[in-house]
Amino acid sequence: MSILQQLITRAQAAPGRIVLTEGEDARIITAGVKLTADKIATITLLGDTDVITAQATSLGLSLDGITLINPLQSELRQPLADLLQKLRAKKGMTAEQAYELTGQTLWFANLLVKAGHQDGVVSGAIHTTGDVVRTAIQVIGVDKAFSMISSFFLMVMDQPHHPRAGGMVFSDCGLVIEPDAAQLADIASAAANSYQSLSGEAAKVAMLSFSTQGSASHPTVDKVVEATRLLKAARPDLSVDGEVQLDAAIVPAIAARKVKDSAVNGEANVLVFPSLEAGNIGYKLVERFSGAKAIGPLLQGLAQPANDLSRGCSADDVYYVATVTVVQGQR
Repeated sequence: MSILQQLITRAQAAPGRIVLTEGEDARIITAGVKLTADKIATITLLGDTDVITAQATSLGLSLDGITLINPLQSELRQPLADLLQKLRAKKGMTAEQAYELTGQTLWFANLLVKAGHQDGVVSGAIHTTGDVVRTAIQVIGVDKAFSMISSFFLMVMDQPHHPRAGGMVFSDCGLVIEPDAAQLADIASAAANSYQSLSGEAAKVAMLSFSTQGSASHPTVDKVVEATRLLKAARPDLSVDGEVQLDAAIVPAIAARKVKDSAVNGEANVLVFPSLEAGNIGYKLVERFSGAKAIGPLLQGLAQPANDLSRGCSADDVYYVATVTVVQGQR
């Protein structure tokens, strides 16, 4: 069974309540209908309910079982505005400002999760990543176990030509541009948790560099060396190799030659990139050249599940991100 099918099965075993922010978009409606039909989640679509209904009709889709909410007209707007004003009072937010923001679907959706009306939120088909992440941080907040929010892609290897079947986590490929050593260690710890929670298997973490255990000298290498030290000190439960080049992370024969006392042995399932530049290039190379599915960017480090979509996403992308969001909420 592929990791995607495993995630679908897990979601179906305990369906979550997922709110999709951009409910007027055809991709979102299509995914919401499929998520409902497959019993993965109870779906709420936000937006102008007349527009959503007309769009669904034009697509030949039934909205049976799906809840439609227009934040501007919802009876929940005022209590959610009260909650937002309370959350942001120390930042000087007034009741009037909170009420105005709560009329916007992105704020309304995250407040539904914060208030316990929904288990997770998926946004980003129209909204920018910056807006999605900023709103999630301000409303949902950071998990106390972490100091920051980062992102990951679940890379799905399910084609006959893939040398290793299953899934891998690549992080951070979508959010933190130039992490320092402490931030990189935090990203790696969160990525390991993400892999373990989604796959049910132990994480094997590779802290990537252009150097393997001192083969090159440079400040960027030093950063990865220090991040590895911090990660091992904070998470002795994890199997970690660093700093290592990619081939030493994923090819056992090369790891045996290059990595002394390896804990991963060339079988890394979590790849931690030293910068967003490297991570973004890396995941897209694997996606485009190998045909792996890239699910994400998914957010990690939040107190409750909230995930981002690429604005170029397909309905299938929305479906899989929402499925992962359900599984994240099961913890």
